[in-house]
Amino acid sequence: MKRVLVAFSVLAPFMAFAEDAPKLDSGNTAWMIVATALVMLMTPAGLALFYGGMTRSKNILNTMGMSLIAYCVASVVWVMWGYTLAFGTDVSGLIGSLENLFLANIKVNDIWATGNIPTLLFVVFQMTFAAITVALASGSIIERMKFQTWIIISILWVTFVYAPIAHWVWGGGFLAKDGALDFAGGTVVHINAGIAGLVMAILLGKRIDYGKKVILPSSVVLTVTGAVLLWFGWFGFNAGSELAADSIAANAFLVTNTAAALGAISWMITEWIVAKKPTLLGAASGIVSGLVAITPAAGFVDLVGSIVIGAISGVIGFIGVFYIKKIFKYDDSLDAFGVHALNGIWGAIATGIFANPAINSVGKGLIYGNPAQVVIQIKAVAVTIVYTAIMTAVVYFISSLLTGGAKVDEETEVRGLDESVHGERGFEL
Repeated sequence: MKRVLVAFSVLAPFMAFAEDAPKLDSGNTAWMIVATALVMLMTPAGLALFYGGMTRSKNILNTMGMSLIAYCVASVVWVMWGYTLAFGTDVSGLIGSLENLFLANIKVNDIWATGNIPTLLFVVFQMTFAAITVALASGSIIERMKFQTWIIISILWVTFVYAPIAHWVWGGGFLAKDGALDFAGGTVVHINAGIAGLVMAILLGKRIDYGKKVILPSSVVLTVTGAVLLWFGWFGFNAGSELAADSIAANAFLVTNTAAALGAISWMITEWIVAKKPTLLGAASGIVSGLVAITPAAGFVDLVGSIVIGAISGVIGFIGVFYIKKIFKYDDSLDAFGVHALNGIWGAIATGIFANPAINSVGKGLIYGNPAQVVIQIKAVAVTIVYTAIMTAVVYFISSLLTGGAKVDEETEVRGLDESVHGERGFEL
């Protein structure tokens, strides 16, 4: 008996350690594999079609190619060094350490504590966010940027713009310590991409015929199809950000769908009143506006909050596209700023207003007795705008210098980038 007690005393610490070690949750893991696949679909399929349909037929392949290559570039950059910069051990609240460079020190059986999913699955899930963020920014500068310049911008931007902001908000950086709420990417993804797009559009300059002739989309059918694919993938984007198959994920799924539907309806009604015709292009843009606005709030707000957020999002998107752009006369080709930045700002601030502790104990907004959350959200928005604007300009100038200028020549632009750059046509006319 004495020997048994001695043996037990020796083994007890190891037994306790085994009990405390996180165990893989197969249900959460299965859900997150699906969610990751859904988000992957958003960039080279949903966004490519959404953007491609809105551009002219002579540039449709180049436009789709910018989304496709952004996904490919981000996939590689992320696993080499992007992930560790975003989610490595916090260094002074500013950046992650290099401990996971090339995914070093991450074993195949390692478990990410939130959701008890494989760490490698978390890496891939977050990679899809980095990819779509840089791809979203391409919408502002299509039809006139050199393809090689865009590739270099994608590499540098994910490294020096996306990864640091992701760390500040999701990786334990200073905005996270402040208590900023961003469930799935209002600041990290949409404000970030929209501001980057605007900066690049201004620096690159306008298209030759912008403002001189009506520029019509090549296929509203493709754009609507792309919007629906984005809507579908967004369920993985928002509900997947809970990293678990639980009630918060279910709520995120519900409010995401509601806000998207109301974004489409409110844009269409606004357009109907102003222009007397409800276009499907407007409805598709409204869907994306609603999805953008609900993204930071999806895991924190209830149905009522999503109704308000979604209903206002379509109006904001419409104003951004048809009024703000005309007032300031910048050539944001596919309105990344008007749809993503403006609705990202609205969604981030609205999270501070409508965050309901009954949905998620982490978040408590203004209408539930915490006005300080709105201030925190505004700070996160302001920091993101300033940093993104400055660093995007730096990345743009470096990329432009390395490629002998960022803008295609006049002959290439007039002929179209599909034939001039890729030697292909999207449509055989």
